[in-house]
Amino acid sequence: MDGLTDAEGARAEWVFPAEPDAVRGARHAVQDALRARGVPVAVGEVAVLLVSELMTNSLRHASGPIGLRLTIRETGDLRVEVSDPLPDAPTARAPGPEDEGGRGIQLVACSARRWGTRRGKTGKTVWFELPLLG
Repeated sequence: MDGLTDAEGARAEWVFPAEPDAVRGARHAVQDALRARGVPVAVGEVAVLLVSELMTNSLRHASGPIGLRLTIRETGDLRVEVSDPLPDAPTARAPGPEDEGGRGIQLVACSARRWGTRRGKTGKTVWFELPLLG
């Protein structure tokens, strides 16, 4: 994992290898970064959960490095972006009660203020925003 934080402390970025420990590493990195920036605990817990879901999706479907970026925006939102080399946007599924997976994008859509995807030169980014204040 490579980490970089800008001078103002409003942004943190990491690149994780496409390996099983990447999800755990991302959860810890996000939790530590948000705690250090004074983000409310409840917002941090939701952010960690959603990062875990998006990192897991990237790990299951992509075979290259996974980027993670947190930005505390002047608008009072936390924006989180997860990027991978696969150009295809994630698709929401309707899993049955016995299915082990398929709920990640639904969880992001229900929990975030806003979310979306964008294509890049070498893949895609899935992002979400959470309000920092009630």
